[in-house]
Amino acid sequence: MRRLSSFCVGGASIGPLCWLLVCLSDSARLSVRQEPQTTEVASAHDQARQVQWVTVWGLLVNLALAAIKFVFGIVGSSQALVADAVHSVSDLGTDFAVLIGAPFWSAPADAEHPHGHGRIETLITSVIGILLGLVGIALAYRAVSTLHLRHGSVPGWSALAAACASIVAKEGLYWWTRQVGRRARSSALIANAWHHRSDALSSVPVAVAVLGTRIEPSWIFLDHIATVVVAILIVGAAFEIAAPALRELVDVGAGKEDREAILGLVLATDGVQAVHELRTRYVGSGLHVDLHVLVAPDLTVRQGHDIATVVKQRLLEEGPEVVDVLIHVEPYDPEYVKSGTRVA
Repeated sequence: MRRLSSFCVGGASIGPLCWLLVCLSDSARLSVRQEPQTTEVASAHDQARQVQWVTVWGLLVNLALAAIKFVFGIVGSSQALVADAVHSVSDLGTDFAVLIGAPFWSAPADAEHPHGHGRIETLITSVIGILLGLVGIALAYRAVSTLHLRHGSVPGWSALAAACASIVAKEGLYWWTRQVGRRARSSALIANAWHHRSDALSSVPVAVAVLGTRIEPSWIFLDHIATVVVAILIVGAAFEIAAPALRELVDVGAGKEDREAILGLVLATDGVQAVHELRTRYVGSGLHVDLHVLVAPDLTVRQGHDIATVVKQRLLEEGPEVVDVLIHVEPYDPEYVKSGTRVA
């Protein structure tokens, strides 16, 4: 991550702005599906418990921060901090969504949901992304619409302390939630982690405005400028969260790189002479794969089945996020090759 120089006001370094830009310097690569896989995946039950545990703590922290920022915003004469308290309250909605949804999306497949319940996680991820985008838009609108208004008394140091405490607490909560989300391979929890970071970022303009006005009371406009910058970055992060989830909901398959990886693994398996009809779809964070494997026509049914079993096991162990594989075995005839067939 690149280094960014400090932004100074009257010779005083405004550290939160530097941290803000560093945090989101790579937000364009946020896609929750690009989070690296862990080598050990916990059971579905353990995953749900981990997700619920970290989310409960996030909910409690949000409640505490909302109360602290509201009280100190009133005492410290900071309208921005009071508005930030409202933002913290809005985070409770996504916390409840994850808490309620985790037991459902981690439930095993059943007769009514033969592919599992992973789409519930995808739906919640998209909702979190959309809500995050709306928060960013609301922050920008408020900053622009109130630019012409005269401010009352200069905010006190208590408002700065509350804003800094919020930044530290929510940034720590972001890293913890993100770590658990990666371990549980939960796109919804990773998205909620970024919602925590958005709350931390929304406190940055508050800290900047308070510190700036303490240096020079006429610099109250810093609050509005910093808020708009943060809002733009939050909307960008929201897009990177919601876009992949919405693509999954309309059954967009794996990307070209993942498809090539799957074909390479299949064609490298002994006994496979060709492959075609590859279809993929995401269900939650896992990839379901359907394909036709072509083998020598003189093999027995048992031999063909054994080859398919090896292909399936290989895809589950080495494939890109593959959690289920359905293979149809066909005899290979070089004189009759369908369009799109890949030959070993």
